Amino acid sequence: MAEERELILKLGQKVTDRIGHKVTVDDPEYWGLAGVVTDEMAEVALKMKVRKPMTFSQLLKATGKEEKELQKLLDDMSEIGLLEYNWENPKKEKQYVLPMFVPGSAEFFNMNEERLKEHPELAHFFERMSRLPLEKVTPMVPPGGAGIGMHVIPVEKAIEMENQSVDIEHISHWLKKYDGKYAASPCSCRLSRKTYGEGCADDPADWCIAVGDMADYVVETNKGGRYITYDEVIDILKRAEDNGFVHQITNIDGENKIFAICNCNVNVCYALRTSQLFNTPNMSRSAYVARVSTEDCVACGRCVEFCPAGAVKLGQKLCTNEGMIEYPKQELPDAAKWGPEKWTEDYRDKNRINCYDTGTAPCKTACPAHIAVQGYLKKAAQGKYQDALALIKKENPFPAVCGRVCNRRCEDACTRGTIDQAVAIDEVKKFIAEQDLHAETRYIPPIIPPTTGRLFDEKVAIIGAGPAGLSCAFYLAEKGYRPVVFEKNEKPGGMLRYGIPSFKLEKDVIDAEIEVIREMGVEIRCGVEIGKDITLDELRNQGYKAFYIAIGCQGGRLPGIQGEDADGVMTAVELLRTVGEDEKYPITGNVVVIGGGNVAIDVARTSQRCGAGSVQMYCLESRETMPASLEEIQEAEEEEIQINCGWGPKEVLVKDGKVTGIVLKKCVSIFDEEGRFAPKYDEDDVITVACEHVYFSVGQSIEWGNLLENSKVELGRGNGAVADSLTYQTAEPDVFVGGDVYTGPKFAIDAIAAGKEGAVSIHRFVQPNSSLTIGRNRREFIELDKENLKVSEYDNGSRQIPGMDKQIDAKKSFRDAHLTFTEEQVKAETARCLGCGASVVDENKCIGCGVCTTKCEFDAIHLFRENPDCSKMVKSEDKMKAILPYALKRGIKIKFGKKEK
Repeated sequence: MAEERELILKLGQKVTDRIGHKVTVDDPEYWGLAGVVTDEMAEVALKMKVRKPMTFSQLLKATGKEEKELQKLLDDMSEIGLLEYNWENPKKEKQYVLPMFVPGSAEFFNMNEERLKEHPELAHFFERMSRLPLEKVTPMVPPGGAGIGMHVIPVEKAIEMENQSVDIEHISHWLKKYDGKYAASPCSCRLSRKTYGEGCADDPADWCIAVGDMADYVVETNKGGRYITYDEVIDILKRAEDNGFVHQITNIDGENKIFAICNCNVNVCYALRTSQLFNTPNMSRSAYVARVSTEDCVACGRCVEFCPAGAVKLGQKLCTNEGMIEYPKQELPDAAKWGPEKWTEDYRDKNRINCYDTGTAPCKTACPAHIAVQGYLKKAAQGKYQDALALIKKENPFPAVCGRVCNRRCEDACTRGTIDQAVAIDEVKKFIAEQDLHAETRYIPPIIPPTTGRLFDEKVAIIGAGPAGLSCAFYLAEKGYRPVVFEKNEKPGGMLRYGIPSFKLEKDVIDAEIEVIREMGVEIRCGVEIGKDITLDELRNQGYKAFYIAIGCQGGRLPGIQGEDADGVMTAVELLRTVGEDEKYPITGNVVVIGGGNVAIDVARTSQRCGAGSVQMYCLESRETMPASLEEIQEAEEEEIQINCGWGPKEVLVKDGKVTGIVLKKCVSIFDEEGRFAPKYDEDDVITVACEHVYFSVGQSIEWGNLLENSKVELGRGNGAVADSLTYQTAEPDVFVGGDVYTGPKFAIDAIAAGKEGAVSIHRFVQPNSSLTIGRNRREFIELDKENLKVSEYDNGSRQIPGMDKQIDAKKSFRDAHLTFTEEQVKAETARCLGCGASVVDENKCIGCGVCTTKCEFDAIHLFRENPDCSKMVKSEDKMKAILPYALKRGIKIKFGKKEK
């Protein structure tokens, strides 16, 4: 056991603001100082009073030390952060201050990354001292924070038009007050949390803006500070707002005095924690509360996604049969006993809940990528097509592709479908995304890295240029990375290019949207097979820090019956790829397609276009339960493709090595009692169909090759990669997976959603010591109850139907004959949206930061100055003068059960 150091114990006791606590060697007040503070430093500090300035001459007299010795000690104490200094006296003479721990020396200790590496206990010291003194006092803190810690200051533009605001509520006031005296320094919270593996993956540098004499202090004492101009300050503030960070000012020096403006991420910030963990918003909230104009809100969810306090969730706009829903509010401590049972220790996860239990718009809920459908319909209705495209690309970088091939779960769920027909959501999306097909109108999202002015230089490799891989690349690029995509085929696109026929998805549509991704800085290297041309280990040696494997299910499956190896038998994947590369591929004679999904229909329609004599489909399912969409089935039948339900393959008939027909057996059931796929047949009820070609669409397989050689990645069901369901991280920590290679064959939109989540995980992984899960948006949405709605007024127009290009033979051509909606059709169709969802603010949780207002593109959420007392700034020394009257008032309310309305 280390020797107890009496001077350090005394110093810890002197500085602590834990009322009535006797400091011991087991307390952070002791071990936080002991590693970096010498006894000589402690001796000097003990001659000072907390937050009472002393000049050099005063300290010289108080300590009795020689000038050189004292100056050296003061310099060292200032550098580690035990002391701060300023020139706030009539003579402008330098004076030293022994600060409190928080805000103060605990933070200063954490601003030097090298020191943190050498003394990681300093990170825990900061965490403890920003919490322990507050555990009992927070419920008694009045609005304004009573001179404790930090104070939220709203986004400037959110209150520009607020005529009741006061100067100190405006960042511009503070920048003017400290004109020309600014320094950017690292965020101590971000650095601290990183030290013990809870980092948020932001670049810690420059987020803390020191003002006045503090600017000199952070520059001169090796705290990573650098002087910056007014324009640089504005740029940092703007970058913070773009990332959804909260502006906070120091709140311990009374009226009209601060020493820093911070830009805080709730996932790491200790100041924001005080209100979020203890559910006591008086600690830090501004004078403002956000409120939603329901009539303008379209439930896009941007405010919800960025609200640092979890004060906004998605709800519904439509009335139920019982009236409007009343949403619950967070209980406050103003008239209730408060203790750990009222706290939310996991607030960083709880404040990322997207909607209330009663649900929100079904379209957003049903979409795997949770696109803001209601939002982009509204933008399209307003004729703001570029804005609509930008809103879609928040969740989906392939709107033009999905406008043609999505399986439209949003439409299946659409509330309008309970009245007549669902809104033609995908057709509107297709119209909006036409902009992407032309270089002069396409939308290229801005790059918004969580840094104050640099891109990330960590190298990331994405293996597979299908929808999952390219989506991952897109969202990594948006975060400030330059990922490299490796694709073994000659062209990118994966199954979009090689698995979907051109009469559904033209290749130029794929090329156009991939070009956007290239313009964002993504490099795509085609003709490179990982595991064959280069290995994962070789890429690691080249400096790649993470890998996203999204190679899809590029192989087909056979049913394992006699004759399936004959000439004339192919899997669906093989045929579609072959024809995708050469649309003049000849098919002569009759074709039988086995399968009942959309891919089987693609194969049948492709065969027809390649010259087949007749095309018949046979599937296990009944007509009502076929997995293919009704629209696909209808188009197949219009092309004279015969669909036969309730049959499975028994044997392929072969003569001289070539297909002559197929024997099919009657399917009597498809699933067992547990709902698992386990078809049963009547082996005596068979039919024989003569044909020259049999194409099996009965499943797909993953072709790993040597990709995973020497890898720890585990394979599970269907030979798919095993990974964490939230992070997609495999047993090989730097390898993440997504899309069909993880889930098995699904739709493009599922792969796109997985790609975005992969990007989130990889960003967090490659930034050292960041958590893959803390504060992560789980993307969980609940559909409102469509059976309990009172819809009184709505546009009664019928669903619009896109036209067909008469110059294209829709039954025989490989060109897409489907036209895009006209602008008039878009206006008519978007008017049919019922506008189900809306955001709801819980003002008891709102901290008045205004971040939500910067994300809303519909002018639907604003700040209102409803808590003016929250702008009362008190000196730390006077905190009990503010707390005691409020605590007394609160105690009376608790005792006599009075509740504020």
